[in-house]
Amino acid sequence: MIKIAPQQLPTLSRWFPTGSPGTGALAEHVLTTGRGTWWADRPDRPRVLAVACADHVLLRGDPSVLDPDALSRFAGHYIETPARFWPSLGSAFERVDPWERMLYVRQAEPAVSLPRTPRGVTVRRLKPEDVPALAGLNPENAWIHSSWGGPADLAGSGHAWAAFAKGRILSVACTYFLGNLYEDIAVVTVPDRRRERLALACVAGLTADIQERGRTASWCCSRDNRPSRLLAWTAGFRLTREYVHHATGRAVSREVRATPVPV
Repeated sequence: MIKIAPQQLPTLSRWFPTGSPGTGALAEHVLTTGRGTWWADRPDRPRVLAVACADHVLLRGDPSVLDPDALSRFAGHYIETPARFWPSLGSAFERVDPWERMLYVRQAEPAVSLPRTPRGVTVRRLKPEDVPALAGLNPENAWIHSSWGGPADLAGSGHAWAAFAKGRILSVACTYFLGNLYEDIAVVTVPDRRRERLALACVAGLTADIQERGRTASWCCSRDNRPSRLLAWTAGFRLTREYVHHATGRAVSREVRATPVPV
């Protein structure tokens, strides 16, 4: 597959319907923010189209036209695609793990009253000057700003709330994929400050902003991630759909060996 510029894109309505919650907003996010990459099997009248942002990929089209190594660039990604692509994934990567996912949409008020913020903790919208604090998160949490291209773009986006103590970020909730009707959100809390409902406070601030922007918040998580599911329900999100995406391992090596020439 080849990289294509936004101006080369075909009409996207048949590929990625607009106004979709969850990772369905990924394509709209890439168009709006410019963060992400478009891929196609050919620049003119593509038969397969993919859009990638952070480590997520939406893949659509006709898999029968793909070369064996066409998907190799998506090693180490989470791919959401129709079932007709699953055999292609299996032949392209050494490992393909299906993950059952749950999609929630905010439909109710929080199930509990927001607790009083712990002493010394402030919960507020992120500002551009918060870049050092956001960049100071443990590297394992750096994924939280990857869909925006890094700490500076997320901090300046107006689409994130965080809990602070002494200049340190304890929890942050942000719009991960910005769609026209939905904003799919993500949240992370440092391990030593969990169970203080700081994430709930951040999510409450963020979802209020989303509502003011005239959109609806959505939330995706693994079926096995019980803490995330509980937080979503507590914050007023309700389950609307279950689906599967695939975590890919290394691409299958397809080295071509030279045929010995008889002497």
